[in-house]
Amino acid sequence: MFTGIIEEIGEIKNIKQGIRSAVLTVKGSLVTSDSKVGDSIAVNGVCLTATSIDREIFTADVMAETMRRSSLGGLKPGSKVNLERAMPCNGRFGGHIVSGHIDGTGTISKMEREDNAVWVTVATSKEILKYIVEKGSIAIDGISLTVAYVDDDVFKVSIIPHTAGETTLLMKTKGDVVNLENDIIGKYVEKLMGCGDKEGQIAREKKPHSNIDMEMLSRNGFI
Repeated sequence: MFTGIIEEIGEIKNIKQGIRSAVLTVKGSLVTSDSKVGDSIAVNGVCLTATSIDREIFTADVMAETMRRSSLGGLKPGSKVNLERAMPCNGRFGGHIVSGHIDGTGTISKMEREDNAVWVTVATSKEILKYIVEKGSIAIDGISLTVAYVDDDVFKVSIIPHTAGETTLLMKTKGDVVNLENDIIGKYVEKLMGCGDKEGQIAREKKPHSNIDMEMLSRNGFI
């Protein structure tokens, strides 16, 4: 599990492309300082397993499913990436619950400065937008951010100077693709309530209709 608080900006040193998968070689002096082979490191919000570590360099396999769902396939040697180690049990929970399992991608459609902050507008699919709520949390390239606006087509976040300096988000430009992970709580609630699946819809339709209403209660002297 991660928190979305980026620890350092790393650099892609090499990408070995397979047919549908890849092996990333990443430089990150902080995240490799106490990591070992098998540890999880989030790269632009994608949870990857370190398969080798040599001083400031680690490698990680990226499977085909991850390549399809994320923007990692668009990286190249020299690309800057956000890095975060998995949260330790005695660590501070500074962001929100981030699993590192990307829901999909979005595209930056606008960046506007307002005083010391920058508004970033991201367009994405309705499947992702349905879980985004104003003042809720969203992870963009692994960065825990607060949603300031959302409608049927886009959502917006406001980037403060500290976040701008510690992450890669404002290095991007209009049209760039970013990884998105929704707040996991909403997805669990939907699953448990059966709100988003066909079986849940059928169950609600079959639920017996109650004859108790305000008119019946009044007629029988309850109100």
